[in-house]
Amino acid sequence: MKLNEKQLKDIDEIGYTILSGWFSEEEVKNIRKEMITVFKEKTESNIVEKSSGEVRTAMGLHLRNKLFDDLTRHPKFFEPARQTRGDNLYIQQTKINVKAAFTGEVWQWHYDFATHSGEDGVPKPLALNLHVFLDDVTEFNGPLFFIPKSHKYGRVLSKLDTETTSYPLWTVDQQTVKNLVKENGIVSAHGKAGTSVIFVDNLVHGSAQNMSPMDRAIFSVILNPCDNAQTKFARPDYKHGKDFKPIKASPINCLI
Repeated sequence: MKLNEKQLKDIDEIGYTILSGWFSEEEVKNIRKEMITVFKEKTESNIVEKSSGEVRTAMGLHLRNKLFDDLTRHPKFFEPARQTRGDNLYIQQTKINVKAAFTGEVWQWHYDFATHSGEDGVPKPLALNLHVFLDDVTEFNGPLFFIPKSHKYGRVLSKLDTETTSYPLWTVDQQTVKNLVKENGIVSAHGKAGTSVIFVDNLVHGSAQNMSPMDRAIFSVILNPCDNAQTKFARPDYKHGKDFKPIKASPINCLI
């Protein structure tokens, strides 16, 4: 389950790659079954929307559920991460982000390393975010927006926003986004359920409100090199894992 030369080049040059059909229909079906289970749990690691009370993000899934622990280490994630970041990787975070039909709120413009550095003291932007779509993601139901090549600009200015949504986020100001988009444009990451997206830690991205009648759920695991681990420990395990032992791959059929 390794990436080809073009996919590796895309991650380096534009900051992301989109992999259609990376996970099968059966694998996605089984993931969704367990998603329903964890979303029903009453726990602080399930974060709800301000407006609707629907679960917005379910976090720390590898700590809560065996299938998600297996998925986190799945060769379809683990092998591409090893190609780009080396063998010794730990699980920094796992979650499902949902934009419920009609009510799913925005994710402001941001890049993950601003949080990983500001909140967790991660030294370098080496963590890799690996997604699988659990629903069809279209232009209408809140796809991720990427600014290609924005990772090439280093640490752009950001500040902590604790008011816009129910999840605090280190956001990028509008003028910086305007300048980046003027130079590089915007793309939306969309595709059928089972599509995988891989992107780097300092790629500027966000997503709009879901006004459509179609739900949008995406599983995410962030893997980080063990020698780039956090140095601050204010956030709980479900937001940043504290087990820095190198992980091993799950069996290829672990979701079947």
